Amino acid sequence: MNVNVVNEEAAPTENLKTKKESKRYLYRFVKRIIDIIGGIVGCIILIPMSIILFIVKAFSKENKGPLFYEQLRIGKGGTEFRFYKYRSMVMHADEKLWEYLNSNPEAKEEYTKYKKLKDDPRVTKMGKFIRKTSIDEFPQMINVLKGNMSLVGPRPYLYREKEDMGEAYDEIIKVKPGLTGLWQVNGRADTDFVARTKIDVEYIQKRNLWLDFKILMRTFLKVFLKEGAK
Repeated sequence: MNVNVVNEEAAPTENLKTKKESKRYLYRFVKRIIDIIGGIVGCIILIPMSIILFIVKAFSKENKGPLFYEQLRIGKGGTEFRFYKYRSMVMHADEKLWEYLNSNPEAKEEYTKYKKLKDDPRVTKMGKFIRKTSIDEFPQMINVLKGNMSLVGPRPYLYREKEDMGEAYDEIIKVKPGLTGLWQVNGRADTDFVARTKIDVEYIQKRNLWLDFKILMRTFLKVFLKEGAK
């Protein structure tokens, strides 16, 4: 008799668990379909955009070097993936960052807190334009189509930032990094690194298709108004 009671009580719990798993699977499936469609459209647009930027760069004296910039970032499950951008900085920018920070204590303090600089001396004139218009991020459509990024998710972190991510790391690597995310549409330019990780964890815990749609719409609006791009 007691066994039957236990089974009857366990049944609603099992059904609820099954429904949650089904919703998660449906969410991931639909999201991937949207990513594929968005990635295909984005890569088509990327071709003429790259040709135009290549021509502009060819006539610019300061923009020597490749059009694209590649960097290893942290992906889903902590796996490594190659991240693409249009190059907006001078060549060997990573090495020059540490030289600059070591000779500028105020800049080092700012970078430690935000993991970025508002007035980064490594950014070229062309780089300032493509950053202001967020064009520099467009090559990540390749990452979205390949499947190591999504249209919406936490922005991909650098390996040197892993320790500073603290306990948020395990939560953040549960999902694919995104081309845009909740952090981007919540005043990223004025958000420090710790607040950024909290926003990313908040997104992961609340994520659903409606939230993703709202983030995409707010991203389009921000890009159009040129808000928050640094």
